Amino acid sequence: MTTPASPLWRPDPARIAGSRLAAFRADVARQGVAPSPGVHALHRWSVDAPEAFWAAVWDFAGVIGERGRRVAVDLDRMPGARFFPDARLNFTTNLLADRDDTPAIIATSERGPDRQLTRGELAVGVGRAAAALRRAGVVPGDRVCGIVANIPEAIVAALGAAAVGAVWSSCSPDFGVRGILDRFGQIGPSVLVAVDGYAYGGKWFDCRTKVAEVARDLPGLRQVVRVPMAESSDRGGGPDVVWWDDWLGGQAPDLAWEPFAFDHPLYILYSSGTTGVPKCIVHGAGGTLIQHVKEHQLHCDVRPGDRVFYFTTCGWMMWNWLVSALASRATIVLYDGSPFFPDGRRLFDLIDRTGITLFGVSAKYIDAVAKAGLRPAESHGLASVRTITSTGSPLSPESFDFVYSTIKADVHLASISGGTDIVSCFVGGDPTGPVWRGEIQAPGLGMAIDVYDEHGRPAPGAPGELVCTAPFPSMPVGFWNDPEGARYRAAYFERFPGVWCHGDWIRATEHGGYVIYGRSDATLNPGGVRIGTAEIYRQVEALPEILESLAVGQAWQGDERIVLFVRLAPGATLDAALRRRIADRLRTEASPRHVPARIVAVGDIPRTKSGKIVELAVREVIHGRAVKNRDALANPEALELYRDLAELGT
Repeated sequence: MTTPASPLWRPDPARIAGSRLAAFRADVARQGVAPSPGVHALHRWSVDAPEAFWAAVWDFAGVIGERGRRVAVDLDRMPGARFFPDARLNFTTNLLADRDDTPAIIATSERGPDRQLTRGELAVGVGRAAAALRRAGVVPGDRVCGIVANIPEAIVAALGAAAVGAVWSSCSPDFGVRGILDRFGQIGPSVLVAVDGYAYGGKWFDCRTKVAEVARDLPGLRQVVRVPMAESSDRGGGPDVVWWDDWLGGQAPDLAWEPFAFDHPLYILYSSGTTGVPKCIVHGAGGTLIQHVKEHQLHCDVRPGDRVFYFTTCGWMMWNWLVSALASRATIVLYDGSPFFPDGRRLFDLIDRTGITLFGVSAKYIDAVAKAGLRPAESHGLASVRTITSTGSPLSPESFDFVYSTIKADVHLASISGGTDIVSCFVGGDPTGPVWRGEIQAPGLGMAIDVYDEHGRPAPGAPGELVCTAPFPSMPVGFWNDPEGARYRAAYFERFPGVWCHGDWIRATEHGGYVIYGRSDATLNPGGVRIGTAEIYRQVEALPEILESLAVGQAWQGDERIVLFVRLAPGATLDAALRRRIADRLRTEASPRHVPARIVAVGDIPRTKSGKIVELAVREVIHGRAVKNRDALANPEALELYRDLAELGT
């Protein structure tokens, strides 16, 4: 990639001076620490002095609780280190400290008008949910699960569970029965909160039968709480089903909640599950909280009164990330449904109507807006937006160009990347620094990241494995049903002992930023040369005939060859001329090694529920191997398009 001569955007001095990051730097300086200007100097201090840094974040963000004397112990052990081992806090108390008339949630969907809850109303609802859980016999450590849409009731239930020390776990209602049971069946919930249906793309999907089947196969389940979504719902559902309003009750709730240990379990999230039963990743309350307030305030410049939006479902970690913005005294904006229903203006209408300041989406969404020919800067005001964040997959340089030329010129575009594994980010935004085309701006503060070669040695300037060489607070508490930690250690620490290996293929840039090329376990390896799939996608998808693409390695004659699958735009044909244009573009813009041996047109590309394409599942299919967990996919039927293809036999 050619390095541009100048950045796409620089914040003006007033914006830098008014940022939360500048305020944090000043706060640290008053304590006698004065890192040199710039986020990179601050990052170096944060990893060299982790105890001072995380204590400063606790104080700056106003975390509510008893911090205790020790900030960290056993920092030389990874895994094994513990942060704030003496601390006591309640996650819900930190998100709902202010119980006034300012808005906490603005929620809308493709079916209905906006709904709004004030911070006071949300606190009362959460208090009632906490009391209802106690009445159901839920005690600290019990699991409360949700098959829920992105609606206020999901947040009320999740924070009610956290208030009483229960562990919340959710999935979106478009999961199939097997996909839900593969997750919830492992953790044994006591209470299940479920919607009766959901709308997407103008269609209604009834969930009542699905929920009944799931509930029947969850031993130990005491109660099912039904959240009505249909315009006219009957009050039935079985003797063990409780209607949401009846479950909450009407009495004034107790809003004083017991504090728990810093690493008390808060959430259970799941690995994608595309190659087997999903891993149940347990995250602690304190680590999740302190990591999220750091990212929101220091990396995304979220301030009290801001309005934070992320297009997400309740089955993606970005929902958990969004909910935590309440701890920074922001209003969170929820949208449930298709972002392109009835058309691609939908989310941009939402920005102008609700005053969104942080607009969070996936890289695929930005690409889809571009492919649809939309020009939001011409059709919308978008005056409130200060920050646009993108995650889910690498954001291509062309998408950087599109944002600044077609959405908004004066905006902080923060490409961010981390994962379900850490319920947060390893690399992300710097609201006080320049944005360079195609680059993630900076490492996360407090995250000792590096790039390793295959031998576990630093690889400056070269692509390699994303690793983290020191502990951080949002490392998982562990995996569920893994008492000795063997599966947890194998997942992240087996490749390089004592070092977290994340599984992303990444390169550090001359600006101190990063470029991610995709998952390293999906990295192509023709002739022993490792190639990130994102390098191929950004070139191929720049062609107007290609809507999206997927590349895998196929074992062939003792080596590996690249197979490229393309989904074509309406009216396009994969003829010899288009194949030649694809090959020529990859050869000139990437390298001859990037040119696929076979190019195949397909009608659909399989993806997870959170929208990530699944190279590994396709690779299994073309090699005749079984995909172990098809229910993890949003469109598992698409896998059949890749089976027994004649083009791959020659």
